[in-house]
Amino acid sequence: MELVVQLVIMIFAAAACAASGNLQTACVLLAVCIVFLFLAAAYFRYRRERELKEIILYLMHLQDGLRLPELKRCKEGQLAVLESEIYKLVVLISRQSDRARKEKEYLAEMLSDISHQIKTPLSSITIMTELLRSEGISEEKREEITGKIDSQVRRITWLVRNLLTLSQLDADMLKLKREEVPVRRLLEEACQPFAIMAELKGISLAVSAPEDLHLVCDERWTAEAVSNIVKNCIEHTPAGGEVWIGAGQNNFATTITVRDNGSGIPAEDLPHIFERFYKGTGAKKDSVGIGLAMSRQIILRQNGTIHVESGERKGSCFRIKLYSDVVV
Repeated sequence: MELVVQLVIMIFAAAACAASGNLQTACVLLAVCIVFLFLAAAYFRYRRERELKEIILYLMHLQDGLRLPELKRCKEGQLAVLESEIYKLVVLISRQSDRARKEKEYLAEMLSDISHQIKTPLSSITIMTELLRSEGISEEKREEITGKIDSQVRRITWLVRNLLTLSQLDADMLKLKREEVPVRRLLEEACQPFAIMAELKGISLAVSAPEDLHLVCDERWTAEAVSNIVKNCIEHTPAGGEVWIGAGQNNFATTITVRDNGSGIPAEDLPHIFERFYKGTGAKKDSVGIGLAMSRQIILRQNGTIHVESGERKGSCFRIKLYSDVVV
């Protein structure tokens, strides 16, 4: 802009000299203007070529997979606009690429986990199948082996179903319903599969919740989350113990409490019990370590939180809070 102003001033000065009869000075000024115009044109052409080379070099760096360069200071002109738009596009592509890479890594990790978890039961099935083929096996032994194979198949089915559910939750692909559910019915539904297990162990399994208490959630999956916690509590409570499930509500949240008077959770295990595939020191031999992880994911997906308080020989207390929509 300054160059244009200077050029205009020189042209007016040449015109003034010509008007006053000083033709020699006017000619000199016009010659200077011409040279000035030539040099300015050469400068702008050079700068344009340099900016084009910078953009080409920028694209070559991106093509070679180098680190995303920082956006330079703002400049004017069409090339500057082009550079800015290219930068925005590259940033978008870079973010999408990072997201795709993380999803790929997650998928590889999940496949590795599934492969590791089903390897043992598959090996057992292979061995027992070979035993069934052997000659001279009694009918009683055949029935026993067949029952064990059926048990391992059901275990694999359970593993795959729960691992796929976890992967769907992590990938935000599992669509949870929003329906008004009686809380007492939900808790009874969560406890029902373990009533016989508790009775056989001599454990009191009690549900306490007002009949008129309602909660907006996905009934099936919330019951599944509570069910995993109830199962965990029963497994770690000795004969003659008690597992209690209750609920309360205020203007902000509905709280579901699952409490037992069992062996409790060691302090070193407490921070990790909701981690996938984590097995604490008191875990059963056939434990996989995905039940509590899945419960946590289901609760988090419904605007909730889950915490546990425990200590060795002091029992455990799980608290699930599902917040109302008005709470951010």
